[in-house]
Amino acid sequence: MSGGVDSSVAAYLLRKQGYDVVGVHLRSWNEKGCDDREADDARNVAKKLDIPFYVFDTEYEYKERVFQYMLDGYKRGITPNPDVMCNKEIKFGVFLKKILELGGDYIATGHYVKIKKTAGKFYLYEAKDKNKDQSYFLWTLTQDKLSHCLFPIGDYTKREVREIARKAGLPTAEKKDSQGICFVGKVMFKEFLKKYIPEKRGNVLSTRGKTIGTHEGAYFYTIGQRHGIKISKGGPYYVAEKNTDSNTIILADIDDPALYKKEIIVSDINLIGIDRLPKDSFVRIRYRQEKKEARTNQMNDSVSVIFKDKQEFVAPGQSAVFYNKAGQMLGGGIIA
Repeated sequence: MSGGVDSSVAAYLLRKQGYDVVGVHLRSWNEKGCDDREADDARNVAKKLDIPFYVFDTEYEYKERVFQYMLDGYKRGITPNPDVMCNKEIKFGVFLKKILELGGDYIATGHYVKIKKTAGKFYLYEAKDKNKDQSYFLWTLTQDKLSHCLFPIGDYTKREVREIARKAGLPTAEKKDSQGICFVGKVMFKEFLKKYIPEKRGNVLSTRGKTIGTHEGAYFYTIGQRHGIKISKGGPYYVAEKNTDSNTIILADIDDPALYKKEIIVSDINLIGIDRLPKDSFVRIRYRQEKKEARTNQMNDSVSVIFKDKQEFVAPGQSAVFYNKAGQMLGGGIIA
């Protein structure tokens, strides 16, 4: 129970269905007491539902497996996705393992996603609420983990979830959705990274190799970024490429071919309930992005993806997630 309305309603629905429910809040970071407030909200919901409530301290594991992964990625010049890694390592890793050791049968979360079991295998599908669907973040899950997972709100829209919370009198019914990473607060993400990665001044180049400005370190920028870059004149420009070895970033205007890619390579592949991807798939390379038609060629541990139309702002390190026409999430990997 994160302290938000989604996990609150997930607990309420399971309680109503007759499950023996225990509320657990995962403390992964608590800078400036941000997590204390979330834990209090979750505790109040558990009290309303009359279920036991516990707080598990996963801060060490989070810093070792998620936060360090994120820092290492930025230092290497890619744009990692800590949300994907948090699901893999913490929620469906450390937490699931602990619950099974304690004698639990399932873990349930407030993710907007559907799970189905067919012929002994588990499959994930997009949620009813396509605007809130979170299947993109769950491509690392395995059959063993899915056999112990419940996703109670996948068949509801966000509006319906809030209405359920209101009728049930849950204290989180009107609570706003969290934005971004709690421990970053209102500070710009680049300023947060500077606490851990030192500034290193470098040149901003045009696609023709001309110096047009300076930056504070290639680590801090991502493909497609528009703001926070000092240039002499013109624009708007977007980051088309960055090189942490030479400490340079290359900018291009929106019509420049440098911002677009027709083909990408996806590594670290995990497939859910299937052995191989179909030749024709739909691919999402950013959360909430519309799925794009593509041809896939699956190799041993990677997939070549050729899009029907060129895609802008493809960022290495982010996740590419595969779907079929029926909205089934087939798996995913990391953009190389």
